[in-house]
Amino acid sequence: MRIGITTFVTDYSVDIVTLARAVEERGFASLYLAEHTHIPASRLTPAPTGDEVLGTAYSHLVDPLVSLGAAAAVTTSLTLGTGVSLVAQHDPVVMAKQISTVDAISGGRFVLGVGFGWNREEMASHGVDYSARRQIVREKVLTMKALWRDDEASFEGAHVNLEPSWQWPKPVRGDVPVLIGGAAGPKLFAAICDYADGWIPIGGAGLSKSLPELRAQFEAAGRDPSTLQCVPFGSIPDQGKLDHYQDLGISEVVLRINEGDTDAVLRRLDRAAATVF
Repeated sequence: MRIGITTFVTDYSVDIVTLARAVEERGFASLYLAEHTHIPASRLTPAPTGDEVLGTAYSHLVDPLVSLGAAAAVTTSLTLGTGVSLVAQHDPVVMAKQISTVDAISGGRFVLGVGFGWNREEMASHGVDYSARRQIVREKVLTMKALWRDDEASFEGAHVNLEPSWQWPKPVRGDVPVLIGGAAGPKLFAAICDYADGWIPIGGAGLSKSLPELRAQFEAAGRDPSTLQCVPFGSIPDQGKLDHYQDLGISEVVLRINEGDTDAVLRRLDRAAATVF
């Protein structure tokens, strides 16, 4: 089973080049970065963590696509992904170009982790209607997939319209894997079966029940359940839990490493590696 890492990378934390090299050198298989373009000071939306005050790191996160491009240049085997990207807040044509460029630089190692978003104020700054965010994400992902797949791509929807257009480079593998993050539920599972390749369950609780349900729904949608990816996120480096995931047929787990300066993060990576390898 592949073991990956996710952590918040900020302007005051370990830098992305040092982090990417350290993750790969210690034998981890993947590195995923979170995204927030900004955090409005009004802070009307409660913190998703349940904390009264949103953590400082949320407003200091580096751009994940730029950072993963830098990580691609200093690694050779590390899978590089967003965990998760707030696709609704992006122009899909620009984002498709950015992703396929990072994918080309990395030799086909990019994975797009997608989130629908929780911060209403952040979305409003981008002109995104919170109530329509799921539909907006769907259309933007499908637009990007068309640009990655077709020599002359087009898309027509309620939120995105792209006339027949040319865009290169194309992804190395012909497409970019898309994983959707979120809690188990009918809306999330329907989206995965519709236009994604897998699921990022945050924390990974309850997978013994929910994962078979998703696999059955995936197959009922005409998709091959053996191709469904499930990548639990934010797991602790506990061998018992990792063995449980392996018994469920999960092939990749991403451990959460608390953010910090270079020395602190390297120590945490060493401890995690000693536990799982």
